[in-house]
Amino acid sequence: MSSRSPQPRDRVGEIPPSAPLHLALYEPQIPPNAGNVARLCAATGCALHLIEPLGFSIDDRELKRAGLDYWHSVAVTVHPSLDAFVQRMGIRTMWLFSTRATRHYGDAPFAFGDVLLFGKETAGLPQALLDARSEHTLRIPMRPDAARSLNLSTAVGIVTYAALGRLGFPGLH
Repeated sequence: MSSRSPQPRDRVGEIPPSAPLHLALYEPQIPPNAGNVARLCAATGCALHLIEPLGFSIDDRELKRAGLDYWHSVAVTVHPSLDAFVQRMGIRTMWLFSTRATRHYGDAPFAFGDVLLFGKETAGLPQALLDARSEHTLRIPMRPDAARSLNLSTAVGIVTYAALGRLGFPGLH
């Protein structure tokens, strides 16, 4: 039996039906951001979805270090494209996050099993997707002209805990 701890690639492919939320990163570019979100998923039971192309290898040392030894507790699914991800997630409600949205995340009626989709660090989500799903596009309020955006893993953490709070923090204590 191997003594090494499981790495992200050992968990690819599963979509757990019991996950309270599905956290999706569209074309993430910075390994520590993805690692931090993986750690958040380990702490909350949320599923992690990575949408290719990734800006790093799933075996990247920075990714592993940021996720520490929590990878064995994270259900990770890697999707080859945004279209494949949308198709595979099916009828689940999908919330998109963008600094270009007008509606605040606090207004969303999050439900168990919802998908929270975040864009890549340098460009966010494709405008065509935001336009097509404008009724489900949300933003995190910020002071005007103070910052372009929040760090990706910070934004995911803010929204995830707000959504979990709406759900009564299922499975957490």
